[in-house]
Amino acid sequence: MSESATGGAAAKRVLLVEDDEGLRRLVGRDLSRAGYDVSAVGSCAEALALVSAETFDVVALDHFLGPETGLDILPALKALPDAPPVIYVTGSEDGRVAIAALKAGAGDYVIKDVAGEFLALLRAAIAHALEEVEMRRAKEAAERAVVEARDRAETLLREVNHRVGNSLQLVSAFMHLQSSNLPDGPARDMMRETEARILAIAQIHRRLYTSPDVRAVDMDEYLSGLAEELESSLRTAERPHRIDINAEPVKMATDRAVSLGVIVTELVTNAFKYAYPQGEEGEVRVRLARDGALLSLSVEDDGIGMADDAPPSGTGLGQKIVRAMAASIQSRVERESTSRGTKIVLAFPA
Repeated sequence: MSESATGGAAAKRVLLVEDDEGLRRLVGRDLSRAGYDVSAVGSCAEALALVSAETFDVVALDHFLGPETGLDILPALKALPDAPPVIYVTGSEDGRVAIAALKAGAGDYVIKDVAGEFLALLRAAIAHALEEVEMRRAKEAAERAVVEARDRAETLLREVNHRVGNSLQLVSAFMHLQSSNLPDGPARDMMRETEARILAIAQIHRRLYTSPDVRAVDMDEYLSGLAEELESSLRTAERPHRIDINAEPVKMATDRAVSLGVIVTELVTNAFKYAYPQGEEGEVRVRLARDGALLSLSVEDDGIGMADDAPPSGTGLGQKIVRAMAASIQSRVERESTSRGTKIVLAFPA
């Protein structure tokens, strides 16, 4: 039996499964008057065949269906792709039937009565089930839109990082060419230091461009890449030093990674310039490790050391930059006493 509401194709489709022919007609007419497009069958086999072949918005499933019950086909109905909600209809007032139906996947249940007052409850249950479906679909659509917007934003941000990284690399290359034309002295050293600062930030953007997560930087990879570029930029015949990196695999937010990269750049540059006598080869060691809820960064050399009351070498700009960057990551710069050389340590929240 199939009855269509006046709403035509726009009407929601209801599959009514009821073995009592008279009751099937009564319920079908009532739902049709309520605006639903109703298809009605009287057995489990018919219901499964029809719901597998056609699309329904909701199923009203009776409990007693000849030799079977609605519980026999309810799991099969819920296992269908994009399964419609099921309203379980029973003439039994035994609460165990309703509980079993709900556990099997029914969205709601209605108890039939001789006077037919259950018809209004059935209409309300169907309307509520359809509203829940619409709300779920709207929620899923909103979640998809959020994911798509996030993906677009990350793609755009990755492209921005790529362009910024390329631009900073180009500026660094210009400065390298310019410094190469200068004679040895303070001016050339300042150009090389500025080049190293630019490289520290450019390295961050290149890492973000190639990273699956544009919000964070893998610090072990970043510091290793930064060390290679610093060696290439700072190493000369007068300063043939090496940089040794030992960093734990820690992810860090972009702004904090930039601050840490600039700190490492300044401390390594300072060690290259002042830790060892000219012409003597030395090592600068950079360590990043977890210490409970903190991260610990150290930059250490085996050079001539530094007195506690020694004034800043050069202009002191590097120390000011280090202090400012340390403050931005909630840390302070401390010097640890060693048997030789200098060791600078920072501890900050992980």
